Amino acid sequence: MDIRRLEIFCRVVEQQSFTKAAEATLLAQPTVSEHIRLLEESLGEKLLDRLGRQVLPTPAGDILYRYARRMLRLRDEAVQALADFRGKLSGHLTIGASTIPGAYLLPPLIRRFKEEHPEIRLTLRIAGSGRIRQDLAQGELELAIIGDQGRHPDLTAREIFADELILAAPPGHPLTRQEKVAPADLCRHPFLMREEGSGTRDVMTRALGEAGFDPARLDVVAEMGSSDAIRQGIKAGLGLSILSNLAVEEDLKNGALVRIPLTGVPMTRPFYLVQRKNRQLTPLAQTFLDFLPAHP
Repeated sequence: MDIRRLEIFCRVVEQQSFTKAAEATLLAQPTVSEHIRLLEESLGEKLLDRLGRQVLPTPAGDILYRYARRMLRLRDEAVQALADFRGKLSGHLTIGASTIPGAYLLPPLIRRFKEEHPEIRLTLRIAGSGRIRQDLAQGELELAIIGDQGRHPDLTAREIFADELILAAPPGHPLTRQEKVAPADLCRHPFLMREEGSGTRDVMTRALGEAGFDPARLDVVAEMGSSDAIRQGIKAGLGLSILSNLAVEEDLKNGALVRIPLTGVPMTRPFYLVQRKNRQLTPLAQTFLDFLPAHP
């Protein structure tokens, strides 16, 4: 099996599209299709199902994808080992992250890392914490930063960063005129809530419950699937919300949103560095891991 052909196959699976895979590999779409056809022909298996505009792996494709990722990783490790032998780190490293650290925490860190190691090409894969843990366990990722450490027998997790959840409102909101705001005061105003399963929502409901307030009393006018959607909803006057300080930092600085101190409800959300147990990191991953503590 040609290693380049496997790389193209993996890109199609990850992008769920021949067109996007072609863009990612700098190839024409007919060339990508031909590589997949030849791969299927050589293996005697159909690897991909075309469902309208979406492309999904068949059961045989799922099996090949897992092994192909390992083969590509082994290729990268060989390149890294040789570069390390020459005293020059180079190659490709993929880091996993859940939504908040992936969108707000890691991009500036990656920029600084690239300034120190310009020969390293770094990809940031953002997904839910559960999916990232699955990718780590299957060996598709070496390191990830997520907001829910979870429990997995093959993974270790340790707290590496923390974020504060804050009550945010548009300028001029009635609660901005109160000296003190207690959780019970939130009941009188429309509230925007993150979707079920969101780490932000889990931390918020747990903190409010520990403060003696039932989150079910909130006047929830909408549930939204991202912090950006919540931000825009607050600015549009739909309601107020509790969300990541990282997500609204710029809005607070420029006055688009206002922070309202919430009495007696400290809300800190940890982020965890997760990796495989008893697995030696590649030189690139170890370099990134060593970089993190020195750049809080």
